[in-house]
Amino acid sequence: MRTTFSLALTLAVGLATTAQGQGLARGSQDGAERGGNIAGPLGAAVGSAIGGAVGTANEILGIDRRERFRIYTLAEPRPSFALKGTVRVGTVLPRDGVVYYDVPPEFALQGLNYTIVNGRPVLVEPGTRRIVEIIE
Repeated sequence: MRTTFSLALTLAVGLATTAQGQGLARGSQDGAERGGNIAGPLGAAVGSAIGGAVGTANEILGIDRRERFRIYTLAEPRPSFALKGTVRVGTVLPRDGVVYYDVPPEFALQGLNYTIVNGRPVLVEPGTRRIVEIIE
């Protein structure tokens, strides 16, 4: 029992450190997966709870800048690219028809651009045209 508690505590600290208050999406799922890999079913349960509470490090902007960036992108008169299907992280946008914009320096997102897809602002890796984050 003591070993199980120690393992759960170690997992909790590790996940909290990794996520460190970044956005909430996918946190529960990522936490469950990491916890399950480390400590089986108990680790998955603990990881899911903690991951849902603190979010995931996969989100680039985090909570503090997300809303400001969303407001900024929607206030700019930018055309929206119509993508058939669901807008998802990992989707590679086509070469033609998409206009990319520089991210203002205040958001400290060097090496990324943004565009509007199906009315939603997204962050994109310029070299690959891959969506790395959807701004909700």
